[in-house]
Amino acid sequence: MNIVVVGLGVIGGSFAMALKEASYQQVYGIDTNKQTLEKAKQMGLIKDGSVTGELFLKQADLIILSIYPKLVKSFIQSNRDNFKPGCVITDATGVKGMFINDILEILPNEVDFVFGHPMAGREKRGIDFASSRVFKGANYLITPTPRNQERNIELIENLAYEIGFKKVRRITPDFHDEMIGFTSQLPHAMAVALINSDIEGRDTGSFIGDSYRELTRIANINEDLWSELFLGNKDHLLNAINRFELELDLIKKSIYDNDAETLKQYFIKSTKRREKLDQ
Repeated sequence: MNIVVVGLGVIGGSFAMALKEASYQQVYGIDTNKQTLEKAKQMGLIKDGSVTGELFLKQADLIILSIYPKLVKSFIQSNRDNFKPGCVITDATGVKGMFINDILEILPNEVDFVFGHPMAGREKRGIDFASSRVFKGANYLITPTPRNQERNIELIENLAYEIGFKKVRRITPDFHDEMIGFTSQLPHAMAVALINSDIEGRDTGSFIGDSYRELTRIANINEDLWSELFLGNKDHLLNAINRFELELDLIKKSIYDNDAETLKQYFIKSTKRREKLDQ
């Protein structure tokens, strides 16, 4: 199977690395950065690479798009005539509602786009920080559309398991965006707000422990990508933020009222809920 990975940054590079470890030999890369392509070749992650990749696309059985959400539609539009009939396209973007219908309208009839989302990533950007380890034991989400063929959905499912994902779920695009707004985008917003709420000039680093370190790890954030994700999922993210603010206000009120018993009930509730996540 000829596989083309479009965008060899931290996620695309991790895909290429995982595919190599899974013994896929015919993996090609497309990236606008020639140095990235050369590095991917030197690392043995791709057989060959190109900044345009027209030839690769015409021979591709599977195309993995690891590019910013706003670039997905333009990539499909500009390469409509380059896709091999019967090829399967999938993506790694963190929101679906902002472009999924537009993609389906312009997608050639003989090409199947199985929208996917690896729930794994890193704070750093670029191929230097790519690692197949981020996929090991992680979750993978697929948002099927009515035009998807079952065999192509299964192709992406099986590939996800092959490269290390532990659980693959099929969900609707809207439910995907609702859940990602809560489980991914809200935590990133919280981490950014926590870091930025610090008093400027303090030697905070001398006072942090694991809790602060873990809570703020994802505040080291790709501003271009995450601004797209936040605004592309605006309604779901705002709902998640509003619910979080309500819960934080309840804790705040209990502290203000010196209400130890109510605080304890919040802590008991959160402990039980957290334990269920690992079951």
